[in-house]
Amino acid sequence: MNQLAMDSLNLGLILPLFFIQGILIIVAVFDWIKQEENVRGNRWVWLVIILVLTIVGPILYFIFGRRR
Repeated sequence: MNQLAMDSLNLGLILPLFFIQGILIIVAVFDWIKQEENVRGNRWVWLVIILVLTIVGPILYFIFGRRR
């Protein structure tokens, strides 16, 4: 990255997104662990989705992956 691109990068906007992403992943993984039999489909596939699709994965899990 050149210096101009680094100057235009505003960490004040990006850091909250990383924080929200981390919280979503942590909450989704703990819920995935707790919900042993209440997960739709293959549990291990949902874990991969949660971890790989960073922000979208946990949201998909909470909408489609849980039975309750």
